[in-house]
Amino acid sequence: MIADNTPVIIGVGQYSERPQDKGYQALSYMDLGGRALVAAIADSTASGDLAGAIDTLAAIRQFEMSRPGAERPFGGADNVPRAYARRVGANPKRAILSTTGGQTNQQYLGEFAAAIAVGESQCAAIVGSEAISTVLALSAKGEKPDWSEQVGGEIEDRGYGLDGLLEPALMAHGAAGAIPLYALCENRRRADLGLSLQDYRAKIGQLFAPFTQVAAANPHSAAPVERSAEELATVTERNRIVAEPYTRMTVARDQVNQAAAIIIASAGLARQLGVPESKWVHIHAVSAATELELTQRPDLSRSPASIASLERALERAGRGMDEMAYLDFYSCFAIPVFNAIDHFGIAPDDPRGLTLTGGLPFFGGAGNNYSAHAICEAVDRVRKDRRSYALVGANGGWMSKYSTGIYSTEPADWSGNDRFSKLAKATDAVPRGEGAFSSTTVESYTINHGRKGSVAIFIGRNDAGERVCGNADLSHGPTRALFEGGEPFGAKLNVTQDERGLNIGRLAG
Repeated sequence: MIADNTPVIIGVGQYSERPQDKGYQALSYMDLGGRALVAAIADSTASGDLAGAIDTLAAIRQFEMSRPGAERPFGGADNVPRAYARRVGANPKRAILSTTGGQTNQQYLGEFAAAIAVGESQCAAIVGSEAISTVLALSAKGEKPDWSEQVGGEIEDRGYGLDGLLEPALMAHGAAGAIPLYALCENRRRADLGLSLQDYRAKIGQLFAPFTQVAAANPHSAAPVERSAEELATVTERNRIVAEPYTRMTVARDQVNQAAAIIIASAGLARQLGVPESKWVHIHAVSAATELELTQRPDLSRSPASIASLERALERAGRGMDEMAYLDFYSCFAIPVFNAIDHFGIAPDDPRGLTLTGGLPFFGGAGNNYSAHAICEAVDRVRKDRRSYALVGANGGWMSKYSTGIYSTEPADWSGNDRFSKLAKATDAVPRGEGAFSSTTVESYTINHGRKGSVAIFIGRNDAGERVCGNADLSHGPTRALFEGGEPFGAKLNVTQDERGLNIGRLAG
């Protein structure tokens, strides 16, 4: 007998639309999320009032509200979680607006499962949605619908959660977004492997080509097109370099209209609501970890916190990675996937596949909510393949935060309430240089190609061994040739500070 206070996933739902689709409705993100929640309720096949039983509803923060001062182009609800709730007739006691981060939805699943296990909750829903593609499509036509909603009611706003993500020095030198920041990590891994830019792009293509096959078969994909490894790796006008070593096709696609919802409940309530046990999916472990800031990491190419999260979840589930029949490693860029498979010795062409959705560059990077789609797919797989196990690895920031979840129809004993864990942060931070410095040895770099031109960004060590960052002087011929050639690793740069206080490095000698 499964104990009444055992948390189980009882319903999952996804909803999506594309501007080119027949019957496209240009839905707001609240409407998309509401439809995903409707789908999750229907998926449970509950005979009772499941919507009325939801006592906790968490809304995953949209991209357009993920930073202070950001404006929502078409407006939005004053209380997003309750806007979702009222679309299904729910009135939860707790309405939560999440922090920023792609790990958040899975971490909340673990948090709410633990609350159910101790009787603090009976039923919780997690809902997230993005309508970025619609915002861009309508804005291009000069249309500006009013998506504002006055919902009211209490809300638990957990803030932006950006501590440790935004490093002023990196931002000042042009590494202000995910693409250049991940590229800095990726190029360090390339240097360690001794690969040229072309050869490394080929490796990324080989990793991601199977992802496109999954995306092509997924009805919710934003870009359901199968592509070859060569097509992904070859630089063309359409597949330009966005930041070395990334081509446009191999970075997360944020132009999506996608929503996903997950409902968990106590086994006792699930029985009362008439949810058949064939729908129950057990939560065997959820772990969460936070990485050091990028410039503090001993190895720029790796995230030990991500690995610690994966290992902790497997340990608590009592399973090995080889026992996971289904895998979804967060794939906003190649390196979070490489980080996991390098450690566990998983081949890029592992027959299990490394994605359940098609991955963020192809299925779509639905903002902070992508991994909710992966969890929905994992639930579907293990329901059909009884007693199998699925692992979802959810990533936030620039390999800054990670949450791992393991799911199966096999029962999980929550009597000890120890299946959700938060890991301690590492203490081996590399010291960072403060103030001006005169020289550096390059550890990693990228050339970021933006609307205002190209900027070469480096991370290195000053003469004291401290971490520093700056811009390579692309107006200096030898320096430009070194960086554009893709092999500045280990080079010594002389550094001066310009009138803005930025660190400008030129090849020494």
